[in-house]
Amino acid sequence: MVHWVLRGAVLLWALFFAIVGVQGVLSPASYTDTFSIIVDGFAANTIRADLSAFFLVSAGSAAIGALIPGWTRALLVPAALYGTALIGRLLGAGMGDAINSGIVQAMIVEALSVALMTASWWLLSRPDAPDAVGTEGAGAA
Repeated sequence: MVHWVLRGAVLLWALFFAIVGVQGVLSPASYTDTFSIIVDGFAANTIRADLSAFFLVSAGSAAIGALIPGWTRALLVPAALYGTALIGRLLGAGMGDAINSGIVQAMIVEALSVALMTASWWLLSRPDAPDAVGTEGAGAA
């Protein structure tokens, strides 16, 4: 049962970030409100490519890891991406970068994403545990 709940949570996570990535591909200005990024001139192309790739690759990897048996290691891709982003933000905060509520919110989302992906990888890569109701000795006869 826990496996299905984790798969569902990962798929919802992947759907959300896939939508964010597709919106960024179609309109890089959609990142302006979310990330306080000024998108104009040549920056629009870079923002469209880089941020959208970040979200689409992490969402695709999470979906693959949740849906395809034996591919749970794909869950480590978004964990690595979001973990790297979190470390970068923490380093920036330690070096005196400006911090606002949006940055703190992003750090919380990144930390929760890393936790979800690593926990899901850990649990989904293990075989199902026996049911708690008397199946421990089944098949031993």
